[in-house]
Amino acid sequence: MQLGIRLHDTEVLPFEERIAHVHEMGYKCGHLALSKIEGLPSAPESLTPGYAEYIKNVFEKNNVDIAVLGCYLNLADPDRDRLKVIKGKYEASIRFASMISAGMVGTETGAPNSEYKSCPECRSDEALDTFIRELKSVVKIAENFGVMFAIEPVAKHIVWNADRARIVLDEVASPNLGIIFDPVNLLDETNYMDREEIFEHTIEVLGNEIIMLHLKDFVPEAGKLKSVGCGLGEMDYTRILKFIKEKKPYIHATLENTTPADHASCRDKILNVYNSL
Repeated sequence: MQLGIRLHDTEVLPFEERIAHVHEMGYKCGHLALSKIEGLPSAPESLTPGYAEYIKNVFEKNNVDIAVLGCYLNLADPDRDRLKVIKGKYEASIRFASMISAGMVGTETGAPNSEYKSCPECRSDEALDTFIRELKSVVKIAENFGVMFAIEPVAKHIVWNADRARIVLDEVASPNLGIIFDPVNLLDETNYMDREEIFEHTIEVLGNEIIMLHLKDFVPEAGKLKSVGCGLGEMDYTRILKFIKEKKPYIHATLENTTPADHASCRDKILNVYNSL
């Protein structure tokens, strides 16, 4: 497992110093969301080959992989004009990912409203059909550029469990479509007590297509689940990391919801579990 970190969770430094610091902290890869890194342009018109070479060279100089280029926009937006802009940003991100040698472009799975808010309609067949239809055209672009595209199931979005994700994979039927496995994102206040069964089922149904792992933790708070750094909540990663160690050699895995003050302890707790297996 190549452990990394979500780059916008790290200490705020000039970009080149920031990536050097990530390497110094012992991380092998990073989750890059251009719009969340101070000083980095992210508009589609900014994503030129020269900019790509600059980004790529900074990461290569510091021996840090770009595990994923994040583009977390709503492919189920019902406003056709907004959706056209969104899909243009996906195309630009995929093209840019091909130039910076990112492992994949990653996204979540949307909601059937322009606010990207969870609603009962997220679990409807109509919302799923819409998401699949729009995803197909984006994945076709990824195929053209030789880029992996990965979706991340989230309990409050359209693809809210492993079975819905399996439908998406089978309907799109592309070798360029994979799964980002974020175990905590599969949980909400209604199901977290059944998390071990949920994780086991997810591994069984989606295991072959899992191409990246997100690592965080959770605590129940005021009737909801609050995401926190690894080791600061109720998660037991033993089963998941056993699967990763046995079936996914050298997979990119990034910490999420850490802070500059706690990332080292979160990193060490995960590595202690992984190395004990």
